[in-house]
Amino acid sequence: MTNIAIVEDSQTTREGLERMVNLSPDYRCVCACATAEDALRLLPEHRPEIVLMDIQLPGMSGIECVARLKELLPDVQVVMLTVYADPDRIFSALRAGASGYLLKRAAPERLFAAIREVQQGGAPMSGAIARKVFGYFQDQQASNGEAEKLSTREREILDQIISGRSNKEIASRLSVSVLTLRWHLKQIYKKLHVHSRIEVVLKFRLGV
Repeated sequence: MTNIAIVEDSQTTREGLERMVNLSPDYRCVCACATAEDALRLLPEHRPEIVLMDIQLPGMSGIECVARLKELLPDVQVVMLTVYADPDRIFSALRAGASGYLLKRAAPERLFAAIREVQQGGAPMSGAIARKVFGYFQDQQASNGEAEKLSTREREILDQIISGRSNKEIASRLSVSVLTLRWHLKQIYKKLHVHSRIEVVLKFRLGV
């Protein structure tokens, strides 16, 4: 059983998410908060594994809440749920420590798929968001000297990472085994001096 927490100021949305999570046999909602301030006070006590976080909260924003929450619970995984799909918000949330970014209109099955993906070390994104990330990456890739260190195959995999696909999806698309893909990922991370998918995104978007 995976413990989920929800941070959402809309009571209707918050209660809907809570019901949806609790109806699943694999997840349970251990805490539902209306503000970032409540989340920072209550979540360390409940210690959820996954947090579904609204980006636009009254008072402290969801982005700032993620950064502070990661200081209190370093291992917690945060998936942002929002109506916004603009690149600045996306990358601010990722830089703050979010593990994924989904639009609120995403279907319930996509939400649960995103939770599973986060648990497996992925970085789920809604299609519209992934396209924005991928589009920016294509614009920046030629000017980023570190990308030139990668082989053709590694660049193909890097494109798939930036587009938000899971290891299983990438392996299927490129017709390689997951084991082979993991070897390629280690080489990519080593050449780019990063340790995760999120760091790859941040390096090419923000140069960090």
